Amino acid sequence: MEFDSGSAELNQRIAEWLRWDKNDKTADEIRSLAERKEWKVLGGRLLQRLTFGTAGLRGVMQAGFNAMNDLVVIQSAQGLAKYLLQCYPSAEDRSRGVVLGYDGRYNSKRFAELSACVFLHENIPVWLYGRTVATPFVPFAVLELKCLAGIMKDVSKTNYLSFPVRLPSPPHHAITDDRPLESSWNLDLLLSDKLKDPYDEMVELYFRKLRSNVPAPFISEYNTGSPVRFVYSAMHGVGYPFVERAFECANLPAVIAVPEQRDPDPEFRTVKFPNPEEGKSSLVLSMQLANETGCGLILANDPDADRLACAEKDAKGEWRVFSGNELGALLGWWSIRCYREQFPDRSLTDCYLIASTVSSKMCRSIANVDGLNFIETLTGFKWMGNKSVELLAEGKTVLFAFEEAIGFMVSPTVLDKDGVSAACHLATMACYLRATSNQSLADKLNELYDIYGFHCTLTSYHFCYEPPVIERIFKRIRNMGADGNKPTDENYPQAIAEGRFKIADVRDLTTGYDSSQPDGRAVLPTSKSSQMITFSFENGAVITLRTSGTEPKIKYYAEMCAQPGQRDWAGSRATLREMVDAIVRELLQPEENNLTPRSD
Repeated sequence: MEFDSGSAELNQRIAEWLRWDKNDKTADEIRSLAERKEWKVLGGRLLQRLTFGTAGLRGVMQAGFNAMNDLVVIQSAQGLAKYLLQCYPSAEDRSRGVVLGYDGRYNSKRFAELSACVFLHENIPVWLYGRTVATPFVPFAVLELKCLAGIMKDVSKTNYLSFPVRLPSPPHHAITDDRPLESSWNLDLLLSDKLKDPYDEMVELYFRKLRSNVPAPFISEYNTGSPVRFVYSAMHGVGYPFVERAFECANLPAVIAVPEQRDPDPEFRTVKFPNPEEGKSSLVLSMQLANETGCGLILANDPDADRLACAEKDAKGEWRVFSGNELGALLGWWSIRCYREQFPDRSLTDCYLIASTVSSKMCRSIANVDGLNFIETLTGFKWMGNKSVELLAEGKTVLFAFEEAIGFMVSPTVLDKDGVSAACHLATMACYLRATSNQSLADKLNELYDIYGFHCTLTSYHFCYEPPVIERIFKRIRNMGADGNKPTDENYPQAIAEGRFKIADVRDLTTGYDSSQPDGRAVLPTSKSSQMITFSFENGAVITLRTSGTEPKIKYYAEMCAQPGQRDWAGSRATLREMVDAIVRELLQPEENNLTPRSD
């Protein structure tokens, strides 16, 4: 049956979908929309394709080329297979294969199996985990098995593919609109002898390496018999068995798991949004259980266990949820402490701390004082992972990398964020601090601020559903100071809040301009497909405005970086709040541009 939408292009896309899609549910979804003549909806679904953001390929799970479904997964896998065959033309390289994992959410296993069949048809061996795994086990296997690529099928309302750190950037051109091969729908290929399950081997090796990264004296002297207790939430995901075993191998007290959230549940029945980054609203049951059991610390993974949140009860009985930047400061210090314990005679001059450009500069301050190196990368762990690969190849030591969105790489065993190892290390730190100085995590954080300088942050976002409005906002910012097209200091704003806070430098990673560099060119990679401008102020504040790679948001990341010994912390917080309010009001103009603020 042919449909006439009034658009030849849309007609073609509808016909292609109905010819290509072998999934009755999603094929019927497109057919039903066409029969009801919902051309605008179909145009949004079929005339655009998913593109890679910072987290890979992500979209709403429904029918259409602009969503996640069987057909798009197959096309994406075909495109990646073609890309890998171009990059690795020799049969010897190709024999290294790819590794795939999946979690407990809807369609996760099916998408992994469909992808596996695509690679098998191209004679590329596949390591497919035979049961649900935490996301970190995919990049871990890429490294240990020397695979060409790693893909994690992580699905709720969205899905993303996680590519290995050895790819310097997502292969956008690999995701094509090619017709899916008939063989790609044939799950009989899963019986191929070129498909293997790496689960047992990789899990054993992962925990053996995790234990080796925790100094032995810390395990025997501080973890064993520690009075510290932890409530743990898997957030209805796959993290619990892996965290449970991580604590066992480090002799930590067993976690008390939130029973309603311990096991995988694709419905996420007890949380409005299954993301511990949301703070207290996602940790209600954890706090109730901790109060009932007398636990003073809460650890929580996101559903695929690559990120970690932590909350601590203070002396007044109130819960403090640490930000990703605060945990980054603590784990950055801890990584140095562990290294010094294991290698007391080694210098720190070849050691590195890494953070994404929108994350706290606290690790930079620590590195400056302690004699380490600090490197800043673009947002996303693919950049930090790639930089780690480069440094390790040069014989350098990468101690720690993090991003403010509660993502932590506590050792280069996994060249990606890893919520399982991070939970183990954070718990060991808590036991160590209790035993050696009777400090809480908050106490230690305050001590670090005394030594390295107080760093406070504010991060949030506004929704903007109209791309032309986003373009207009950032074009205005680039031309607030003077007319002209060439980026110069004069074109960008010179100050905010009626001149009270003067801007020292501007870095624009959309245009490639950086006023702090002698030649005016940004050192970090640039991309015209996204917006990102960073303002460094004379008073030590740094504020970045950027668009989200996966959602209709304009985000801001603000930090006040005080000097060591500067004690007016309340004043720093108040000043940063005032600056953020001014930059939102003056640069983003939410009322004039009809922006919707985040609902807290």
